[in-house]
Amino acid sequence: MKQKMKDTTFSIRISSENLETIKQKARQAHLSQGNYVTACCLGQQIVIIDGLREVLQELRSTGNNLNQLVTLAHMGRVTAANLDDVIRVFSELRDALRAIAERKRW
Repeated sequence: MKQKMKDTTFSIRISSENLETIKQKARQAHLSQGNYVTACCLGQQIVIIDGLREVLQELRSTGNNLNQLVTLAHMGRVTAANLDDVIRVFSELRDALRAIAERKRW
């Protein structure tokens, strides 16, 4: 969501129960309460992606291992490598990211 200059205050009366629900949903979406309510009111989709942190950590770890292997290859210390595990992990990561992208939620 592109941020615009906030130059107006909008106040409403709301039950404390509804306010707590809004606060909780804003935290889950990693948005401020104002940005969360604005996005909801303007019909913008708020996508909360569970499990992305683990997928990104696995991707970083695999990328680091691949970079180390490339460095060793440039140094001439490795001339051949079995990359079957790397291909398998990247395939699993691709599938996990695809599954995450397809389960959009409001």
